[in-house]
Amino acid sequence: MLTALGSVLDPELRRPITDLGMVEGVQASGDGSVTVRVLLTIAGCPLSTTITSDVEAALAGLSGVERVRVELGVMNQDQRDELKAKLRGPGGARGIPFNEEGSLTRVYAVASGKGGVGKSTVTVNLAAAMAAQGLRVGIIDADVYGFSVPALMGITQQPTKVDEMILPPVAHGVKVISIGMFVSGNQPVAWRGPMLHRALEQFLTDVYFGDLDALFLDLPPGTGDIAISVAQLLPRSELLVVTTPQSAAADVAERAGAMAAQTGQKVAGVIENMSWLELPDGGRLELFGAGGGATLASRLTDTLGTDIGLLGSVPVEVALREGGDAGLPIVLSGEDSPAALELRKVADGLAHRPRGLSGTKLTLSPR
Repeated sequence: MLTALGSVLDPELRRPITDLGMVEGVQASGDGSVTVRVLLTIAGCPLSTTITSDVEAALAGLSGVERVRVELGVMNQDQRDELKAKLRGPGGARGIPFNEEGSLTRVYAVASGKGGVGKSTVTVNLAAAMAAQGLRVGIIDADVYGFSVPALMGITQQPTKVDEMILPPVAHGVKVISIGMFVSGNQPVAWRGPMLHRALEQFLTDVYFGDLDALFLDLPPGTGDIAISVAQLLPRSELLVVTTPQSAAADVAERAGAMAAQTGQKVAGVIENMSWLELPDGGRLELFGAGGGATLASRLTDTLGTDIGLLGSVPVEVALREGGDAGLPIVLSGEDSPAALELRKVADGLAHRPRGLSGTKLTLSPR
């Protein structure tokens, strides 16, 4: 039975409940009834119903099992400390795991020069597309003033706190954290620079993402406090610059990308959004002009002295907007629309970029 329970994953930690010490005991009776005692990380866990139904489903198919009863308890402090040590190592050490030597997480900071270019929509679709490929993906909504990622991902639940450790909600296979999960209603956030830096630092140190293949940060537009803090806190992060085709947007976006020259970050590429509107007759209407993405990539190549490519051009589509309103990224809708195909193509390219060994210590010694 423990083998069957090993298939039950904690919805937030995405690890088997048997590995996390959440199964306190299993008792089987001769009449085919089985009682499982499951320990939740905190009292009032919002996902207790999901865990209960998953345990019931895992055991219901076993030979001889007629009824499954799940008893829910709560971990004591010693058990929580043991859980944190299992997740973070001895002592539950805090730090930024993505900066650790040997970390293989690709960190993409999605930037733009100005607002309204669809940066958040691009972010959630890229993350969801990579998660759909089986990769482990997270998003930090670093746009503290204009947070929108929870709505775009259809997340309404709050994160779970296990002492000082925060477990992010999971939607479409993506772990997500946002300041919007900590404010009530549509309350504005009015913070100065030091508080913005501290909030981002807390997201990086206190939120448990686990081992990720890719982490996306949805930055606010421009080159302000958060962009600087990301460069300081995540020096190995790479910029994805989003623009629209119009020259005014590309000009402003160039500043966001050129900031990499001052911070020492790399630019992974440029994504052009709202490139055209496909007409019923198959023609294209270029609402915002043409060529801004290619122009921006060329300028950044000259400025930074390294080849910066145009990763993709995403057309305007009603379905793309509708997916955002519904909390279902278009890359998951099953549609093979031009926008969905282009976003999947960009995500696939980012997922399969070769990893260099620059800056990585190799545990080799001469003989």
